[in-house]
Amino acid sequence: MARPQSKADLIQAATENYEKLEALMNAMTEQELTTEYDFSADEKKKEAHWKRDKNLRDVLIHLHEWHKLMIEAVEANDRGEEHTFLPEEYSWRTYGDMNVVFWENHQKTTLEEAKQLFADSHAKVMELINRFTNEELFSKGQYKWAGDNAIGSYFVSTTSSHYDWAMKKIKAHKKQISYLK
Repeated sequence: MARPQSKADLIQAATENYEKLEALMNAMTEQELTTEYDFSADEKKKEAHWKRDKNLRDVLIHLHEWHKLMIEAVEANDRGEEHTFLPEEYSWRTYGDMNVVFWENHQKTTLEEAKQLFADSHAKVMELINRFTNEELFSKGQYKWAGDNAIGSYFVSTTSSHYDWAMKKIKAHKKQISYLK
């Protein structure tokens, strides 16, 4: 599916990719769930996240924390507080450092807790999407905190696009595991 450009497309893409991700997670074997992610042998996987995330919990927590960024930005601005999408101490150049902090903060979170956090924050983000009109979501410059972007692009990034990212990572892990059998 192409990147959503309307509220209806966003809801459809977010819902479909969430359901696909859920199905993929639910089909994971015990070995796939318990074997640590290790993509170090694949020279194509150079981005930091390939080294950072070691299991399904880490992937789900990453998604949850990005949901929280979206929720906090919308809710703070609704209260009249100026709040950017990224916390003040980070920028689009340094958000990788923020992702590491998310990872560090959840090393004691269980997989079951991560699944629940992810499900709850996904539901909250979907509620927020439904609250906005198509114009509010996809017209640029509607919200100061989004800068020159439409807030719909942030919702796409924190839902359907991020779920694609997660599925690619899980599938890559599953493929590696299949070679170990």
